[in-house]
Amino acid sequence: MPDMPAVPKYRARIVFVGCVEEGKTCLREILNAGGNVVAILTFTDDLFEKTSGAVRFDDLAKKYDIPIFKVRTTNSPESVALIKELQPDAIFVIGWTRLVSEEVLKIPKHGCFGMHASLLPKLRGRAPVNWAIIKNEKVTGNTLMHLDAGVDTGDIVAQKRFEINMADTCKTVYDKVAQAGVEMLHEFIPLLDSGTFTRKPQGDREAASLPKRTPEDGVIDWGKTSLELYNWVRALTHPYPGAFTYLRGRKLFIWAARILHQSNDWCGDGVPSAGAPGTVLSVADGIIVAVGRGELLSLHRLEFEEEPEYSWQQFVETYDLRPGERFSTPSGV
Repeated sequence: MPDMPAVPKYRARIVFVGCVEEGKTCLREILNAGGNVVAILTFTDDLFEKTSGAVRFDDLAKKYDIPIFKVRTTNSPESVALIKELQPDAIFVIGWTRLVSEEVLKIPKHGCFGMHASLLPKLRGRAPVNWAIIKNEKVTGNTLMHLDAGVDTGDIVAQKRFEINMADTCKTVYDKVAQAGVEMLHEFIPLLDSGTFTRKPQGDREAASLPKRTPEDGVIDWGKTSLELYNWVRALTHPYPGAFTYLRGRKLFIWAARILHQSNDWCGDGVPSAGAPGTVLSVADGIIVAVGRGELLSLHRLEFEEEPEYSWQQFVETYDLRPGERFSTPSGV
């Protein structure tokens, strides 16, 4: 027999708002923890088609017999009326791409809750995981917050921290963020039901807001240090648009790289570390490129725009890449 969905263990009425995988993962954990989800709000079908990373919630709604409402926004008069009719004790807004109005924030008894993939107040704003890697942060985490009218400024309800190690990429850090979110929700749902959770104001001592990133922000500056460039590549690799440069006048994505630690003027078997930034020095054991001031970066996975992604060996063979060629960034990019 198939597994039967868990019967809600708790009474607090929860409305869940979300549209991407992060939200779906969190909703699943709320249900597994015994949360009493009385409705799911997600995007209309036309917005679903236009939203990168959007996922369907219909399967969970069907499995747990939860009404699902497809809306363009939580803030329209129709949506506000719907939410009021549902009489929520709490609203979880996780993996939703739009701000929630003050009117909606005031509806539930215990307020609205959301998550942010950093240790707030650090790294408020867009793309916190990518920025954490770019900034060479050694520790980051996930924050469950009580939403207010600001952007990532609400009181902290729970936090989980974890290390970013040198092998991590944006994908593996997001996996850690997701696991931290699951753990926080598992611990929080009983506290929500009893009304015994605590709230801690963020303060502004470490506050910093991050700008929105666009695909074109991924351009590589070969004059930066090998560590900066390694972090740049791993922060922007799959599932993100990728760090990129230009070779032979064509856009080239770099999906994986590693730092080489050279001794004096040589690296490995006779590979000179001298060369203008962006110059290919060797293709014998990785595509070794001069960067910064006498440093080296080895490129391991590459892809010309609209062509297949290759390992460095396949790339060298397919495109006959040779030492002396140079990656570049055209002016204006």
